[in-house]
Amino acid sequence: MSDARLSLSRLARALPDLLFALLVLAGVVWLMAMGSERLGYNWQWHQVPPYLLDLEDGLSPGPLLAALAETLRIAGVALLLSFFFGLAAAVLRLSPSLIGRAVARGYLELIRNTPLLIQIFFIYFVLGPMLDIPRFWAGVLALSLFEGAYASEIIRAGITSVARGQWEAAHSLGLSVRHTYRRIILPQALRRVIPPLTSQAVALVKDSALLSTISIFELTLRGQVIVADTFLTFEIWFTVAALYLLVTLSLSALSGALEHRFKVET
Repeated sequence: MSDARLSLSRLARALPDLLFALLVLAGVVWLMAMGSERLGYNWQWHQVPPYLLDLEDGLSPGPLLAALAETLRIAGVALLLSFFFGLAAAVLRLSPSLIGRAVARGYLELIRNTPLLIQIFFIYFVLGPMLDIPRFWAGVLALSLFEGAYASEIIRAGITSVARGQWEAAHSLGLSVRHTYRRIILPQALRRVIPPLTSQAVALVKDSALLSTISIFELTLRGQVIVADTFLTFEIWFTVAALYLLVTLSLSALSGALEHRFKVET
């Protein structure tokens, strides 16, 4: 079959999906137009760009992009810490130590069964003054502990999915438990849990919005301040949502690339 006929065949197969997507898009536009008319809202999208880019003093980030950078800083540090907490808790859950298993189980149940907002308030208002923890680190610590508890179960599932023979082979080579984890078990386990860990990372980025309750000027709090000043309610919140969506879609794309790069052959 020639290349031209092959291309036409592919186009014919994709045509129904394309038409369906266009119909859905037209329906969304129609619903938004109807809703806008009934709401009687005066849309002012032209006022949004200055909050993204500041052109007065050269090209520099506006308040929303600056707040997005703060959100990314919080999420980046919290991701690293939550992975550390999750890995430590998972290894302790699987260890022969009774105390280690009890500590890990207590951490998991305490964090998993209480609201994140309460944990943020407790660390910021109670532990913060006692231990002199700055506002930023109180928020990061709360996020890290919360997401780390869920990550620990994901990592534990990845570790237990590794075949028992891998442990036996490592022991027969005389490897210690630490070297067995580092060189044999964890490389295999972590490759298998990339998708669920990415979902947890996406949840962490969205949960960082709760840090606005302790006045950390991340993206959500900056949006609240701009809305209070300008009354551009829908324009600003839709823009904030789009920025969160951009970050989470980027994480999903990165996860897909990592999953393809380190896919497990079956």
